[in-house]
Amino acid sequence: MADGPPLSLPSVGPDAVPWDTALAAVLGYARGRRALWFRSPGHPEGRWVRVPAFGYERFDCRPRVAGPLGDDDVLVAEGLHGRLDPAGWAAVRSALDEAGPLADAVAVRADGRAFWELPPGELSVLEEPGTVGAGLRSIGRHGPGLHRDHLSAALHHRRPDLVPLVGSTTRRQLLPHVEEGDSGLEAVVHRELLANAEAFGALETAASGLLTATGGVPLTRLRLHDVLVWLSGSLRLAHAVALGRQTAEWTALSA
Repeated sequence: MADGPPLSLPSVGPDAVPWDTALAAVLGYARGRRALWFRSPGHPEGRWVRVPAFGYERFDCRPRVAGPLGDDDVLVAEGLHGRLDPAGWAAVRSALDEAGPLADAVAVRADGRAFWELPPGELSVLEEPGTVGAGLRSIGRHGPGLHRDHLSAALHHRRPDLVPLVGSTTRRQLLPHVEEGDSGLEAVVHRELLANAEAFGALETAASGLLTATGGVPLTRLRLHDVLVWLSGSLRLAHAVALGRQTAEWTALSA
């Protein structure tokens, strides 16, 4: 089996996450299934079906569209965070119009670099204004209240190597680790990615190779970090690991 160093992620917990545990968790997130009792006109008596346990197929596997942010981006965000009512839809759609130019400015500032390739100063208030961190904080101020998770998901899906995906669960995990001088929660993500560069590089390579070999899409290390933090904060990490170790990918890797 491919191997890598453990991941030291304070936002996940006090103990390092073994590399194989992290890989199994990612596979479980991407490929895990759960049983659902389903009734339909063709089967009014109902039957058991197996549906994706997590959001990989509904979110990460959705194709990225080009051009200005729009309705398709709201649909993608709903795939991860659930359906919006008409008022919520309108709020997220309006927020995308406002956040689009700000996200473009962040991309210009990054100048082709991935989030984990940025120097620490880009996520520090000491080097503002004009930094990536300042730009991301400006985007956060446009979050539509209760639906800011949808905005974050839409923007991350467009730029999965640059814009962190910060939802309500991961926000609670990251907040206690903000340090003086950080431009926001994204600085915590950046610090953990830099501190675990070798481990995340190995995890990104292994997970992407396994997923794409079976028709999936690769996950950046920025998204991998989010998956591990979210699984931990939502108390689903052990379940995802168990599901991952039951996948065909894990069996092939272990052979």
